Amino acid sequence: MATPLILDCDPGHDDALAILLAVADPAVELLAVTTVAGNQTVDKCTVNARRVLSLAGVSDIPVARGADRPLVRRLRIADDVHGRTGLDGPHFTDEPSVPESPYTAHELLVDVLRSRPATIVATGALTNIARLLADEPGLAANITEIVWMGGSTERGNIAPLAEANAYVDPEAADVVVRSGVPFTMCGLNVTHQALVTDDVLARLEQIGTPLARICSEWMTFFASTYRELFGFEAPPLHDPIAVARVIDPAIVRCVEANLVIETAGEWTAGATVVDLDGYTGRPANARIAVGLDRDAFWDKVIAAIAGLSVC
Repeated sequence: MATPLILDCDPGHDDALAILLAVADPAVELLAVTTVAGNQTVDKCTVNARRVLSLAGVSDIPVARGADRPLVRRLRIADDVHGRTGLDGPHFTDEPSVPESPYTAHELLVDVLRSRPATIVATGALTNIARLLADEPGLAANITEIVWMGGSTERGNIAPLAEANAYVDPEAADVVVRSGVPFTMCGLNVTHQALVTDDVLARLEQIGTPLARICSEWMTFFASTYRELFGFEAPPLHDPIAVARVIDPAIVRCVEANLVIETAGEWTAGATVVDLDGYTGRPANARIAVGLDRDAFWDKVIAAIAGLSVC
């Protein structure tokens, strides 16, 4: 039976492919997409989510706009990575065919979770989820698990010790981790193993469809910013890792550990403090991704794009 899934995201090039994977893979049933400010403003992220679903040929998955800023901090967007639109690369002039839901993200999350239990995959700041848990604590029982692309067991990518999704709203991440809802963190230590190398681009090119070409253009733009900003020869495809973990847990190996979010540090806000070696004696409260089956991961992503391309 497919796992019911809600995708909370801030598209973003890697979020776009996470959406495609969640739409296409039969192991999950995508119930809703909610957006949050992060990679770009929430307005642009919402348009991007609608566009990705439109390109995938999907019309029955609602897209709802969420938080336009973090809980307490000023918003910092990643336009240096994702560009002016948040999905720079191919040029679009048309309006996405998938409409925006009349519900807010909060209302849609409440509506879906009241109707059935679901897993939430979050690939942006955790603002929407923190607000949901604060305002509707009774719904926590209907969240099977929260799988987050965020954080790192090592260094960061927006600050020395902070990954971008954690850095944008560390207070929200702290609320979610402390909530007691089962929580899995897929951080940079694993997502940097999922590089969009030349062999991956070649597989996209071999599909030969308009959607595959758009994905290739997205990845080519993404590669250019990662090369300029970080010196990467190939960009890491972060967000689909979290979806892949739900599709097949064997693809993303995890361990149990204690996780806390740094919110007060002058130089370390947004750091995800993972006690892999039990130094603190605090009990494990999260699953932490530590390994990736790269071949199996790329097989899933490529199969999803190829499958949607023939629909």
